[in-house]
Amino acid sequence: MQVNQPSPEILAKLSDRDLKNADLNNCDREPIHISNAIQPQGILLAVSAVDWSIFQVSSNTEAILGIVPQELLNQPLQDLLGEAQVKAIQDCLAGDFEQINPLPIAIQRAQTSLLFDGIVHRQGQVVVVELETTTANNQGNFFDFYRLVKSPIDRIQRTSNFGELCDAIATEVKKITGFDRVMIYRFAGDGSGEVIAEAVSEHVESFLGLHYPATDIPKQAKYLYTLNFLRLIADVGYQPVAITPELNPLTNEPLDLSMSVLRSVSPIHTEYLGNMGVGASMSISLLKDRQLWGLIACHHESPRQVPYTVRTICEFIGQIASFEIAAKAGSQDADYKIKLQSIQQQLIATISQAEDLAAGLQAQPQQLLDSVGATGTALCCNEEITLIGNTPSPEFIRQMLPWLESQFTEEIIYTTNSLGEVYQPEPKATQTSTTNATDRTNSATPAAGLLALLIAKIPKTFVIWFRPEIIQTVDWGGNPTKPQTVTETGETIISPRKSFAKWQETVRGKSLPWKNCEVISALELRSAIVGIILRKADELAQVNQELTRSNVELDAFAYIASHDLKEPLRGIYNYSSFLLEDYQDIFDEAGKDKLNTLMRLTHRMEDLINSLLHYSRLGRAELQINTVDLNRLIAGVLDVIQASGRGQEVEFIIPRDLPLIKCDRTQINELFTNLISNGIKYNQQQNKVIEIGYLDQDDPVAIARRQEFPHQQEPKTIFYVRDNGIGIRERHLDSIFRIFKRLHGQKKYGGGTGAGLTIAKKIVERHGGEIWVKSVYQQGSVFYFTLQ
Repeated sequence: MQVNQPSPEILAKLSDRDLKNADLNNCDREPIHISNAIQPQGILLAVSAVDWSIFQVSSNTEAILGIVPQELLNQPLQDLLGEAQVKAIQDCLAGDFEQINPLPIAIQRAQTSLLFDGIVHRQGQVVVVELETTTANNQGNFFDFYRLVKSPIDRIQRTSNFGELCDAIATEVKKITGFDRVMIYRFAGDGSGEVIAEAVSEHVESFLGLHYPATDIPKQAKYLYTLNFLRLIADVGYQPVAITPELNPLTNEPLDLSMSVLRSVSPIHTEYLGNMGVGASMSISLLKDRQLWGLIACHHESPRQVPYTVRTICEFIGQIASFEIAAKAGSQDADYKIKLQSIQQQLIATISQAEDLAAGLQAQPQQLLDSVGATGTALCCNEEITLIGNTPSPEFIRQMLPWLESQFTEEIIYTTNSLGEVYQPEPKATQTSTTNATDRTNSATPAAGLLALLIAKIPKTFVIWFRPEIIQTVDWGGNPTKPQTVTETGETIISPRKSFAKWQETVRGKSLPWKNCEVISALELRSAIVGIILRKADELAQVNQELTRSNVELDAFAYIASHDLKEPLRGIYNYSSFLLEDYQDIFDEAGKDKLNTLMRLTHRMEDLINSLLHYSRLGRAELQINTVDLNRLIAGVLDVIQASGRGQEVEFIIPRDLPLIKCDRTQINELFTNLISNGIKYNQQQNKVIEIGYLDQDDPVAIARRQEFPHQQEPKTIFYVRDNGIGIRERHLDSIFRIFKRLHGQKKYGGGTGAGLTIAKKIVERHGGEIWVKSVYQQGSVFYFTLQ
């Protein structure tokens, strides 16, 4: 959650005069960090970090120490505290683990030892020493706090969900502090707050579920809660104790009390607490992602002083609670985040396979909506607008686009859950559209929430998601509208409200807010889209370049293969034949064998060239796609094989009728011919068996394939050719589809060029499918493949 916070530089420019004239008109500018006053339960000393002399003191030193402030000014701190205690303060500032806040401080006055909790911090050349009155009982061993916090921390960490966690935090802090009411107060994105958990005494009114406006805790107060994690007001009715002199002699400005534990709070805030019936208050910061997420707010009906050690325990619990809140709040949305990621992955897979962005986004309309939890989407590219789901009219969106474009200065995403508050259309542009591609919900305001994503500026491309209005009833802790009075001079004064009774408000024009994970999902989608576009553009450029080069090389290769290479091979073959015929009386048997070998090698070379030429032409020939009955096609393949004599003593099994498919009949005929022929050729069984079929979707092989490729939109039919032949060793499975790759000698298993499986793979890929093999050595192989 983002909280608008004034910078320290802005705070520093505000003067004490602003504080004295503060009202709720300017409470966001009230310089509460330089109040120039403290609460009366202790004294404050501002000391030079150079010579350790006192140059500012609180005005109550006479009441507590019996020393008037003027007697302390410009005096060494050592004169008041003694050398040992000043050394402890110096060690504390140096980070000595043995000497840290609170320091036990004792001051001897009139044979009486006054005990204090010493809290020190440094700001540049100024050391602020605060002495908070305490008793001997409260000055025990501070490091025993482990014993005091173990039980509450254990309970907080054992909670199983977010609601149980918040209840545990409130209950444990109430036990430790004894406050009448302890609340978990969560801030909304607009700065307002809600009580989401509470532990109260029986006689105290419950505030659970009530909302409070953002002005109840102004911006600079929220900022200070990120610096100083605990704030105590021991007595709401206290009289502020001024600091003298008013200006810091070193800076000539009021003393910065941002880190002070005794800092006096705004009179507006004490009036507010008094109107609520609160006698003492303590607030503990709850941070999430380094931002103020909420507060542990404690109220007591009467004044209540909480020892510094107990407050430190509460602050420590607040920090542990902050970690647990971040974890539990994150786990609340964990399932939803996983769902968004799954939807996004599927959507990206669809977009990456589409011809263009618009087609890809429209291919899965429900996924596009669900990717950010929207009910409507508008795809805008230049003047073209495509609507999906429950959206405003095209006229409304077309009129809104110039305004929307102006929102993208540095950011690429814009969100709002109250579009009507930030954009007002011309009267002629109605919101509701009735001409969408999918069913719409009946909503008078389909565009209360908007999440817009800038894909590209040229051409102007946006994806805009919409959410409808959700009418809500909000329970406020009193009327959030502050009472106003006009002075005689005409100045409007706004006062804290006096009633905190539940006040209900009906909120319209707002949608459910966009979750952070939904915004991240949209940004990741944009990154993926941009990446896909760039990759496709790069791939297209490379493909075009490669195709141009390949076409030239293939044309040259085809010419060489069909003419220049074949012609000399035929010459070698013919002259070898002539030599055998004309000079057979001259050659001995060894010479004749060499010539026969030469003729056989030239014949094999020609076969290799023909196979290579055929393979190259496969990739260039245009497919002739028609509906083909595989039953008739396989029957023709088997007739040819059996007529050639290769099908003798082979049992062909087709378990069920094969389906009709769209394919190039000639190439698929060659595919099955190659696979079946291989099954026969590489088979030494006496009873050879070849099975041809396809798998059901619930077949284990089909299920495993879908799990391996989860992003395929629709499962493809998996065909197979199974044999009981010699099988393939596992180490060769990755290489059998390489061209001219043979696993056996040239003469073994009838020879061949080794191009058959390479050609089969090319045919499958040209039909948009894949081919793979499962094999067990000496038991057989199964070739699986898909088509389109």
